[in-house]
Amino acid sequence: MKINAVFEGGGVKGISLSGAVQAAENYGFSFHRVAGTSSGAVVAALIAAGYSAEEMRHLMMEMPFSSFLHRAPIFQVKWIGPAMRMLLKKGLYSGERLEYWIHQRLLEKGVRSFGDVKPGRLRIIASDISNGRLLVLPDDIKQYGIDPNRFLVSRAVRMSTSIPYFFDPVIIRQSFQSAMRKSKPFNKQFSYIVDGGLLSNFPLWLFDEDAAGGGKNCIPTIGFQMVGKRENQPHRISGLLSMLQAIFGTMMSAHDQRYIEKRNQYRTIKIPTLGIGTTDFNLTLEQSMALFASGLEAGTEFFKSWDFGRYREMFQAFHSLVHKI
Repeated sequence: MKINAVFEGGGVKGISLSGAVQAAENYGFSFHRVAGTSSGAVVAALIAAGYSAEEMRHLMMEMPFSSFLHRAPIFQVKWIGPAMRMLLKKGLYSGERLEYWIHQRLLEKGVRSFGDVKPGRLRIIASDISNGRLLVLPDDIKQYGIDPNRFLVSRAVRMSTSIPYFFDPVIIRQSFQSAMRKSKPFNKQFSYIVDGGLLSNFPLWLFDEDAAGGGKNCIPTIGFQMVGKRENQPHRISGLLSMLQAIFGTMMSAHDQRYIEKRNQYRTIKIPTLGIGTTDFNLTLEQSMALFASGLEAGTEFFKSWDFGRYREMFQAFHSLVHKI
């Protein structure tokens, strides 16, 4: 059976998503359309390129997380280096190595740009903080005068994974043909793009039109969400960095959480992330394996009792209520 899938963002915890993907495949589900934010965008892009769950498991186990935390030697000086880099580059790390890794993995499946992916199959969420708008890529890249079909999937993933202050924002300039550029002075022709989780970390609504009719041929959308042991505990703020982490963590979860808890538990897999943090890039192999196993277990529990008829009933009930409101 075909399903749409929306993958939540969560940094290195995204390894757990691949375990839940394995569970979906074990129960005979295949992916029609996929979307994601941050690490969820990584998983969505790999699925859209044609990677199986088993192939993704190998990739995730071998993913060089610590190598993504790269700084030029000039920025390595303790305290001064990171502060200088933050001031000049707007982030502690560049994000280029992550983009390169994704680009190479996609090329192995013959995917470079969105034109190499079936139209509508892949959606990636990012945030334009210069213009204060949520971006659904590749569609919204047209606003900057860029051809969506020629836009690199790896660049979209990097945009979506650019955690504010942790990784550099991606800076794009509107093309000469763009109406946005023609109406703005030079210093306002540039947009800073960061992690999609800033505005929607779990865009479960993206593919709802595929099930709008609610008939037998509707394609259900399943959400893959990561939950931590400490999700209901307050953030401990002891300095500037911990305060920034608390602000971003709140932004990532607060928008979507109420929407999920109220109406969408019937189509959301909740994956325990075992207390591992979003930016714990020095992950051990044992921790990576534990995250994958957690996703596999949560996905198995969900799919073994999932019922298409109940999905249709719940979806129709929710959307009829929305229309009445």
